[in-house]
Amino acid sequence: MTTIPETHRDLLESQFVTIATIGTDGLPQLTEVWFLKDEDTVAISLAESRQKTKNLMRNPHCSAFILDLANPYRYLEIRGDAEIQPDDDYAFATRVGAKYNSDLRQYDEPGEKRVVARIRPVRVRAVDMSG
Repeated sequence: MTTIPETHRDLLESQFVTIATIGTDGLPQLTEVWFLKDEDTVAISLAESRQKTKNLMRNPHCSAFILDLANPYRYLEIRGDAEIQPDDDYAFATRVGAKYNSDLRQYDEPGEKRVVARIRPVRVRAVDMSG
């Protein structure tokens, strides 16, 4: 399955997503990040200097995990490949910042560049074990 079922689309409005990337040693790296719903997937704003960004640029395979905090027996996992695009004008970063009432520039080093990482689903797991 590569589409998100209606039963779990509400999770795309969540506050956080955990992104799993693959490090240079072949081990997974997990990072909790801010995100925006992007059609049927998630998109995140990343500073180029961060390890998760370097991991995705080297190997785009990743996973996004959203836990329903109100019902931790319910979650959504999106496995796929990250499509990386420059965000030189901070247009996307500004949209992400608006969701969180923050300016992402305050987290960047001087001269830092940002990219948009959109996860293109290859497999979607929508799980509800709450009964």
